[in-house]
Amino acid sequence: MVPASGSFARQDWAAFARLFLCTAIGLLAGYLTLAFLIDPYDSGRSTLFSAGAVRPQGPRTAAASRGRDPAFAGAVFGNSHIQLIEPARLTAATGIPFVQLSVPATGPGEQLALLVWFLRHHPAPKAVILSVDEYWCTDDPALPNDKPFPFWLYSPDPLAYLRGLLRFSVAQEVVGRIGWLVGARRKRAVADGWWDYELDYLKRGTLDDDRLRVMRETPVPDAAAPGKAGPDFPAADRLGNALAALPAETAVVMVFPPVYAAGLPRPGTPRAHAEAACRNAAAAALQRHGRSALLDARLERPALHDPGLFFDQTHYRHALARPLTDEIAAAIVRLRGAP
Repeated sequence: MVPASGSFARQDWAAFARLFLCTAIGLLAGYLTLAFLIDPYDSGRSTLFSAGAVRPQGPRTAAASRGRDPAFAGAVFGNSHIQLIEPARLTAATGIPFVQLSVPATGPGEQLALLVWFLRHHPAPKAVILSVDEYWCTDDPALPNDKPFPFWLYSPDPLAYLRGLLRFSVAQEVVGRIGWLVGARRKRAVADGWWDYELDYLKRGTLDDDRLRVMRETPVPDAAAPGKAGPDFPAADRLGNALAALPAETAVVMVFPPVYAAGLPRPGTPRAHAEAACRNAAAAALQRHGRSALLDARLERPALHDPGLFFDQTHYRHALARPLTDEIAAAIVRLRGAP
């Protein structure tokens, strides 16, 4: 019996669908295998083509390689408010090789993910420096982030990592890394992660530029920032748990980064009470690690009133960053010398 023409058509479509599906699965599996082996951000999941570095790129992805680099025994975590702390200066003062793992425009969620990543590859670091700013004062336990961040890259879940590889930007980086690996001259990202933003700011204008001046000199309101008045500060709770798991020998320094005078709340206002409650919660979390110290660079001092030291209310210059770096280094030396 000869099948009807409709039956032939259905069989053809079914065969085409099977071929299409098998081809798609094959291509997907092939890409994932290639991407996994190439390891575009040198995360260490595959060392087959590892060069121990990545090509120049932003810290959001470059931190995967830096954070697992065994050359470093100390790390700095935070955002642009601690970015100007120079790891080489810390290393010279303490003898501990430091890496900068701060990432601009990040909050506690991203920074805790990087801390966990660093500790996974350095279970007994000699020192850890944490910058705690207003972003840590959220009352949202989800610790939401404003800017995209590749949490998948730092996830301990292999499936999360594989899903992360299924991105167009990652596919581009896979291709870029292949070219970089076979290139004659490999330009590498800065190994210790230091990124000097001062030149970037100065390219945009002088300190007397109207835009910067307004950003710097406009006082903050007296009302507490929405969602940052507590009484619960879940980021501090998570930080306390992370610090409690550190080895007793690790020196931990928490820094409240400097803020220009106009950016500080007026004493006695709801905003002042809210910010104090947040800092107290962070300080309590720090107490969960015995070898720790707190440097509050927001405390009243002449430098906080000097407009020549700030680009805006929270981004300061080398003339302020270098003394702060020396304070941090002295605290580490003191902590490591303590019994």
